Amino acid sequence: MADDLNIGPERKIGMSHPCFIVAEIGQNHQGDINIAKQLISAAKASGADCVKFQKSCLVEKFNSAALKRPYLGPNSWGDTYEEHKQFLEFSLDQFRELQEFATRQEGVMFSASAMDMVSIDELDSMNVPFIKIGSGDANNLPLLKYAASKKRPLIISTGMQDMSTVRAVYRTVKAAGGQFCLCHCVSAYPTPPQQVNLRVLDTYRWEFPDIHVGYSGHELGTAISVAAVALGARVLERHITLDKSWKGSDHICSLTPEEFKELVNQVRTVELAMGSPVKSFQPNERPCYNKLGKSVVATRPLPQGHVIREGDIIAKVSKDLD
Repeated sequence: MADDLNIGPERKIGMSHPCFIVAEIGQNHQGDINIAKQLISAAKASGADCVKFQKSCLVEKFNSAALKRPYLGPNSWGDTYEEHKQFLEFSLDQFRELQEFATRQEGVMFSASAMDMVSIDELDSMNVPFIKIGSGDANNLPLLKYAASKKRPLIISTGMQDMSTVRAVYRTVKAAGGQFCLCHCVSAYPTPPQQVNLRVLDTYRWEFPDIHVGYSGHELGTAISVAAVALGARVLERHITLDKSWKGSDHICSLTPEEFKELVNQVRTVELAMGSPVKSFQPNERPCYNKLGKSVVATRPLPQGHVIREGDIIAKVSKDLD
């Protein structure tokens, strides 16, 4: 059985702890730090345990050709991909401001996905409780090894990967001494239900029994995410937005604050309902038992010393159950 994963002085990921629910803000802030703060406040009010952003050093993540290519689609914030990404990227100082706002003012944990080694160093310098590795870097084994070297918990999404790559991820991070959680994920926005394949969670739990598993969802609605928790996901990540019609590919599969709050409530209800694997009579069943429970009664007056046969007794609701 996997040991608890410590991600803060008062928070652990583990089978005996509530599912760790992450509100993925990502770049749904539209490049506006005030919107980012509104999203942090909304996530906290919705019951999220943590808010998460994305951190990139563009020249570390992309080559010059990728940055210079035209980017003129409906979700573009600039004429080139570099202009687009730069518009959405917060500086380290802005990240520190958001961290301060989240942890000190709103009382919610703060972290981010690191998409390159520079960003790993920056997040490590901020003393974040964990570092997220997104699906786009799940097969970037040198990056995983470097992230694990920080001795900070990792949450790793595994979208766009097959099982052989996931095994390589596990071996790489384990060999580097990392403490981590693997999240099942499908990198489609939104993900059709028939392509979610929640049974992958069972596969992960079977193949990697010494670590915890989670789910990072991009589907519409909340039902599939709640089912993931019932199947054993100890981390649940969903995007949050203030407006699904805003520019950006993540908004369509994001949850509004009201929907996110409903997700959290549903998860917590399911966690209560999971209960014990031992089947037993429950105390709150007593009123129903007293009303409908059966006792053995004689089918007719029987003389003393009569040897009881099958036809002599029957089970009936009786007034003697109290």
